[in-house]
Amino acid sequence: MKSIGKHITVDMYGCSYSSLNNMDFIKNAMIAAIKDANMTLLNLSYHKFEPQGVTALALLGESHMSIHTYPELGYAAIDVFTCGEYSCPDKAVRTLKKYLHPDKMKTTNIKRGDFGSEHDMKPKIKVTIAPLRRVRNTGAKMLNIFSKAK
Repeated sequence: MKSIGKHITVDMYGCSYSSLNNMDFIKNAMIAAIKDANMTLLNLSYHKFEPQGVTALALLGESHMSIHTYPELGYAAIDVFTCGEYSCPDKAVRTLKKYLHPDKMKTTNIKRGDFGSEHDMKPKIKVTIAPLRRVRNTGAKMLNIFSKAK
């Protein structure tokens, strides 16, 4: 079965304090990334924290994108989730990299709604009673020890 969407989480390290603490810069980077990735911007919400930091959330026709900045650490946490065949979240990440110039980057790709086969969808539960029996037996032994101590 085909997955429902692609979810990319990105940790960018070593970004400049001034870039990460500039709300207009983050908004412009996000809008450029959305455009380059062929995504549809429905709404953009953002907040500038004091003394530092910015959070920007983009509601997309294809899903969402978020950026949380920690200027004091030179760190940005980025989340891009898209569904559909026409958008390219990888391009959005490349554009954000061009804007933020991280020294180091960690990217995680997640297939959302990738159910695989019907067999994969069944919960995998394995229960054994032996550990529970050991706990019960240990409790009984402790009660015996404490009752004899009187």
